[in-house]
Amino acid sequence: MITKKEAVDFLNSSSTENILDMLSKISKKGTHEKDRRRCITYSKNVFIPLSKWCRNKCGYCIFREDKPKLMKPSEVKEIILRGDKLGCREALFTFGENVDENEKIKEQLRSMGFDNILEYLYYLEDWTLNNSSLLPHTNCGILSYEELKMLKEVNASMGLMLENVSERLMNTIAHKYSPGKDPRLRIEMIENAGKLKIPFTTGLLIGIGETNEEIVESLFAIRKIYKKYGHIQEVIIQNFRAKKGIPMENFKEPSPVKMLKVIILAKLILDDISIQIPPNLNRETGQLFLLAGVDDWGGISPLTKDYVNPEAEWPEVEELRRWTEELGLELKMRLPVYDKYISREWLSEKVYEKIKIDILKDQR
Repeated sequence: MITKKEAVDFLNSSSTENILDMLSKISKKGTHEKDRRRCITYSKNVFIPLSKWCRNKCGYCIFREDKPKLMKPSEVKEIILRGDKLGCREALFTFGENVDENEKIKEQLRSMGFDNILEYLYYLEDWTLNNSSLLPHTNCGILSYEELKMLKEVNASMGLMLENVSERLMNTIAHKYSPGKDPRLRIEMIENAGKLKIPFTTGLLIGIGETNEEIVESLFAIRKIYKKYGHIQEVIIQNFRAKKGIPMENFKEPSPVKMLKVIILAKLILDDISIQIPPNLNRETGQLFLLAGVDDWGGISPLTKDYVNPEAEWPEVEELRRWTEELGLELKMRLPVYDKYISREWLSEKVYEKIKIDILKDQR
């Protein structure tokens, strides 16, 4: 187990030998047959942004819009059914945090017969389970224990990016107008998901003004939560991308070497948690990151764009396959819930039966 000091020293170092030494450690972790990687996974999904209004105004975000608008049920259902025909198995539902604080959003919800956004979300996700072969995955910002408990009934997995544990960042351009990015709130939600046994995705955002020490503290914080609850199925290491029109448009993006070193540390610190990188943000470097222990390409869609990074098109499945097979690995499509969590211990009865009866049966 690498120590915090060793991890910080590694990030601070400019030695090529240190990188090669760390890569050797990762290689040795896979010398036993049971630990050796054979497959790199991905999820085929549709991305459904129910609303782009958000109470947070992050310095790096282009997803947020001032216009308070909700997608209609007919729009969502059309995407779900089209995605089903294209072989998608994940419906990624997202919207701005606390979106129904907005009075115009409330009016739209009432006109459709719903009291709040989560009631509407539950209806859409339940409909998805009953009318398609897609499994819902929700990532919509801070939720309470009771809200998580309710949504577990209709979700195969859920997610929330930790981004970073640094409270200092709350006073910077990245988060000073974003109360929901308080790391204490985000850690509490990730822990509540663990208490409820919800298969969970989290991750770090690299390049938003954090220090190397804060990156390391964030990785160890995730490790601590995982060791207690065991529910974190994957950790995304996501690189900040500068975009025209955002407050941080002139910020420097993290270099490939910086990303490589953070991924190496994530692999060494986070044990058997899958490490994911967004392939549309790492087209030139993604293959190299596989060498550092990345074992999941995340979600890609044949139908919908990445609304968080709309300038970055998804790669085609065959492109991912080429990247993967060139390193002697096999590309494998997965569900939004990882195989080891497909049990009644981790899933609601409704979701478990959907997977066992409808989805896995079809795969056989």
